[in-house]
Amino acid sequence: MGELPSCYSTSAKTLYLKRMKANCTSCGAEHILKDSEIARHAKVQFRCSKCGKPTVVEVKLKPDATIVMSPLPSFARTGSEGGGGGLGLEDPTLALPTGVTASVSVIEGPDKGLVKKLEKARVILGRQGADVSLNDPEVSRHHCMLEVKESYVNLKDMDSTNGTFFEDERVRAAMLQDGGEFRVGNSIIRIGLERRQ
Repeated sequence: MGELPSCYSTSAKTLYLKRMKANCTSCGAEHILKDSEIARHAKVQFRCSKCGKPTVVEVKLKPDATIVMSPLPSFARTGSEGGGGGLGLEDPTLALPTGVTASVSVIEGPDKGLVKKLEKARVILGRQGADVSLNDPEVSRHHCMLEVKESYVNLKDMDSTNGTFFEDERVRAAMLQDGGEFRVGNSIIRIGLERRQ
């Protein structure tokens, strides 16, 4: 498989998911891969329970600690049909996980100082008509989407013109923990994520 643009990024020290979803390349059926398998092997192969054909998921760790997965994990696919597991807009009122509070803070850019508490699990950041509106001319109308999970936040670029950047690399998707930062346009956004015991 050829080198793909970064679609999944996280610290090399820790993988934040307990499970990663991958789709069969033949029929598209969704399967769960364990983090322990992804962390130990450069390639993970599974046989589809629906069509019986094998799919190989290639995991590459770049020198800058970006993990590139091929094929794309289901949450990073455009038009994902994975129900609650994807980052699609199938349920725009999806509630935050129980006991979790989340916020975004603009730490650099035209809206520096803006703090927005997230009221639902999926929000869109953008310039106009977004859940979190930014007055940054370099930000697309619907720039990126955040999906709040119990201990991390999925970040997905929505085919923005100027891209979404995590750890100084343009990414299609990334997974962030509390305090994680990413850049859209001229704005740097910090994730706030707390879990009540």
